[in-house]
Amino acid sequence: MTQKYTLTLSNSTASLETVGGKGASLTRMINAGLPIPDGFHITTEAYRQFIIKNDLEPIIQEAISQVDVEKPSTLESASRRIIASITQAQIPPEISADIVEAYGDFPGKDPAVAVRSSATAEDLPEASFAGQQESYLNVCGAGQLLEATKKCWASLWTARAISYRLQQGISSEGVALAVVVQLLVPAEVAGILFTANSITGQRNQALINAAWGLGEAIVGGKVTPDTITVNKETGDVVSYEVADKQVMTVRVNGATEEKAVPETLRTVPALSKEDTQKLMDLGVRIESLYKMPMDIEWTLTDGELAIVQARPITSLPEEQVAPPTDWPMPDPKGQYMRQSIVDLMPDPLSPLFATLGLSAINDGINILSWEFLRMPQDVELNVMLTINGYAYQTASYTPRQWWVLLTRMVPSFPRLLRDGVSWWQEVGYPYYVEVTDRWQIKNLHDLSPEDLWSGVNEVLGAFARHLGTLMASTMGPSAGSEQLFTNVYEKLVRQNGDPSASTFLMGFDNIPLKSEKALFDLADWCKDQAELNAYLIETPSEKLVVDLGQAEAPPNIERDIWDQWQQRFREYLNQFGYSIYDMDFAKPLPKDEPEPILEMLKMFITGQGKSPYERQQAYSTKREQAEQMARGRLRGIKRWGFEKSLNWAQSQAPLREDGIAEIGLGYPVLRQMLHELGSRIAAAGAITDADDIYWLEEIEVEAMVSALEKNQMLSNMIDIVQERKEIWQARKQVIPPPQLPPGKKFLGFNVEAVLTGAEGRVEGNIIKGIGASPGQVSATARVLHGPEDFDQMQRGDILVASITTPAWTPLFAMASGVVTDIGGPLSHGSIVAREYGIPAILGTGYATKLIHSGQKIAVDGAAGTVTLLENS
Repeated sequence: MTQKYTLTLSNSTASLETVGGKGASLTRMINAGLPIPDGFHITTEAYRQFIIKNDLEPIIQEAISQVDVEKPSTLESASRRIIASITQAQIPPEISADIVEAYGDFPGKDPAVAVRSSATAEDLPEASFAGQQESYLNVCGAGQLLEATKKCWASLWTARAISYRLQQGISSEGVALAVVVQLLVPAEVAGILFTANSITGQRNQALINAAWGLGEAIVGGKVTPDTITVNKETGDVVSYEVADKQVMTVRVNGATEEKAVPETLRTVPALSKEDTQKLMDLGVRIESLYKMPMDIEWTLTDGELAIVQARPITSLPEEQVAPPTDWPMPDPKGQYMRQSIVDLMPDPLSPLFATLGLSAINDGINILSWEFLRMPQDVELNVMLTINGYAYQTASYTPRQWWVLLTRMVPSFPRLLRDGVSWWQEVGYPYYVEVTDRWQIKNLHDLSPEDLWSGVNEVLGAFARHLGTLMASTMGPSAGSEQLFTNVYEKLVRQNGDPSASTFLMGFDNIPLKSEKALFDLADWCKDQAELNAYLIETPSEKLVVDLGQAEAPPNIERDIWDQWQQRFREYLNQFGYSIYDMDFAKPLPKDEPEPILEMLKMFITGQGKSPYERQQAYSTKREQAEQMARGRLRGIKRWGFEKSLNWAQSQAPLREDGIAEIGLGYPVLRQMLHELGSRIAAAGAITDADDIYWLEEIEVEAMVSALEKNQMLSNMIDIVQERKEIWQARKQVIPPPQLPPGKKFLGFNVEAVLTGAEGRVEGNIIKGIGASPGQVSATARVLHGPEDFDQMQRGDILVASITTPAWTPLFAMASGVVTDIGGPLSHGSIVAREYGIPAILGTGYATKLIHSGQKIAVDGAAGTVTLLENS
């Protein structure tokens, strides 16, 4: 073919300047032997001559000169004027003749073709211009082809295309548009292939979208396609997410339209394993041809694949670390479980806590076993470790360790139940308080690096000793006492219509409740200060936090009132702000980020939060009435058994909450010392900022402390810290197995009930967990991964989180329900949810991975189910 204004698709003279980015790419691929539908180019010269012969350039430039990219209306006005001028103009006869002649070379009468725009500033590595110009499918006949060509030329001047070029710094002068005309593939399946994972940035993975019909439904975002992740190196399908494909694009009367996918096909995989492999082979060839990751549009008809477009991926994120898929056990014959205090470590641990923190906890457990359980000091029980960064407890012991456990620890249980609480209250906790107080009064800036590191280790040692005594005295006994009382109550007392066993354990004072009452009292004081009251209500909590550090009072607030407010709120944070969100000391405390506390304060000020005093009194009354009812039914040995189990459970109920609330007592000064040490390491150039110290391991910090003392150069850890952060992010995407090797039993016993996140399972759109607080609610889910997300919480939302600790309590006042990955009937979340009278489902295992913020869900606290009502 020798026409001036058209070129065959395989013509090797085709270039970016003559056929545009899309056209040049198709020519390159067809000459490389790739399956490209036959067709031809309408060159940029045809567009230029069309503009010249119709004297359109002055109109275009005058319209563009009026554009202000900050004012969308000017873009729209210019676009309308230019497009109207183009569509009203006539294609010169010599150009239309060439186009019609090229079209006539296709087989058949009025064959269906696809007509696609191909701009000279398009499909480039630095700017793809994807979707900026138009395509027209199922165009039949010479007349329709010429009209479609003119529409493509006009699409060079849509408001979106004009704006995009201006933002990319591309002048409108000299920009031209070619058109690609190809035989239309009547696709049964079509989609997009990214030869790199466009979500994670992984170059060793490819991402495929596939749906029924022509590809326009996918490109236009009108259908949710199947998503297939493929390992490019092995060709293995990593995952195949089958979507409910409700819409497909089909050919109709010289055009296309969307219609419903037949019910029998909606949830059927659109691409077979064999076709996936064939498509991957083509994708690898195209990527090799271009030597870069590519965005490829493809079709499948009668088992034959065709490529209709390929462009560089211009917005590929930096390559991320792949989430782990294997869970290698330190001892292949061992047994590892996520249980007990692991509930308070839901995320992968920071490297410093994984090495320094877990080591201290193991020391604390050993001190417990030596001093209280009287085990030989040459027997160490280092039960805490990490697998893929997640905390696990080992249940793998040597024969001697098993022997000592059975002969020393088991006989100590009666003493543990009798003296454990007093040992915690008189030994473990006072020591923690003494060490914390001693280091809090020191001027950290005056301490040497070795002194700071010594302080860190001493406070951690006191924390671990306290934690060990707490685990022995309250965590285990509180679980056992409540279970025992529940069984006694259910068998001896409860009748239809009677309250649940948890009613007997509510209404007692504990530290989280005291914290809430103190905040309620502070709100009452604020109400009496009119100007301060108005300021607190109207000012965003983020700004309130900043203003707390300002000596000067805001306008209209007296200086004395402002000073009192600052003092009262700081006293509140000092008294209660050390409650942990997460046991990993790398995580901030409420004292560090008090925005949620301020939101709860505002609720109390505005009267939207219920008085904790009234709530406690109501539950105390219910408890007393329940006790009176039960005692009226029982006599003799049954009455004795009921009273004994009730007294034990009631004595334990507040202790567990107090103990958990006190875990973080030393964390403020611990974090201050680590921050001071981190600042000095950063100043020496080893890390970027002070908080990067949490991404170092214990042995590395020790080496840096020694180097700082000797004024030696520190090793540069900046790249290693960044790599560890990326690994942490990848690990956070997975759900750690509750037990390794997987199973529900250990030594013949069913341990599922004590494993973190072990209860959850998914059945269709229902997530099953542990019903921890009765009631039903349907509302918007708010998935919060930590305090950094707390500002997203809206009143009436259902709180969805990995865990909740006492530090999360302010959010319960805003929530209409609670759903967690981890926990059970004795977890903090269940206790507080029952006190607030809102339904709670705990131990789902998957909630934060399967539920999205903004999604409507229904929670049934009695049935233990979360129903997903709609997509996010």
